[in-house]
Amino acid sequence: MMAGGPAYMPSRDRAPLRRHSPRRVGICLFGASALALLLSGCGMSTLTSGMGGGMFGGTGSTGSPGRITEESMLSSAKADGAGGGGAGVAHGCPRFQIASRDHHVTIYEPGRAGDSLGVMHRGEITRTARECSIEGTRVTVKYGFSGRILLGPRGRPGVIALPVQVSVRDPKRAAIGGDRTSVEASVTLDNPIAYFSQVRTVTFDIPEGSRPGEIDVFVGFEQTAPGAG
Repeated sequence: MMAGGPAYMPSRDRAPLRRHSPRRVGICLFGASALALLLSGCGMSTLTSGMGGGMFGGTGSTGSPGRITEESMLSSAKADGAGGGGAGVAHGCPRFQIASRDHHVTIYEPGRAGDSLGVMHRGEITRTARECSIEGTRVTVKYGFSGRILLGPRGRPGVIALPVQVSVRDPKRAAIGGDRTSVEASVTLDNPIAYFSQVRTVTFDIPEGSRPGEIDVFVGFEQTAPGAG
């Protein structure tokens, strides 16, 4: 995925589950949250963070320098309903936001794309934050994002990895930079929801005639993983 333009497993049969088994709890949790969001076409207002972002090494600071950490992002993701609205905008710093079409990715069993009972797992990015450093026309954005991975009805416990891509866009929506990474979390039958967080940096040049505050940095899941739908 690249915003504005822009790892997955075989199937297996399962024995019937007892009414109150951990697996049944996991399926219910998934159905009450992730699948409901997927099938209803959830809006970004329910997923983006209200954390905002400061600046380090620049002017117009709105937060403490270097305050973005993986620990703070993870805590924010686990808060689960706290905050809301889009990420705040520090003066002169590029905007950082979750890509509208790629804030989540759902992985299905082969041949069952779109079938809610065929879901293996789902990833959701729910929180973002960023700081930036500006030297002339060179900008470095320190960005953090976090979210969760949910085990689906056909999923298997273990470590689940999902690819993520970051796209930097100028005022005309042309790509001027980017980054690629992956997130992972370990889910179990007893704990079918696990959380992830990352803090990274991306550096790029501001095009002539543009200002840093006019640049958008988007983060989202790649939608090309096997089984994604």
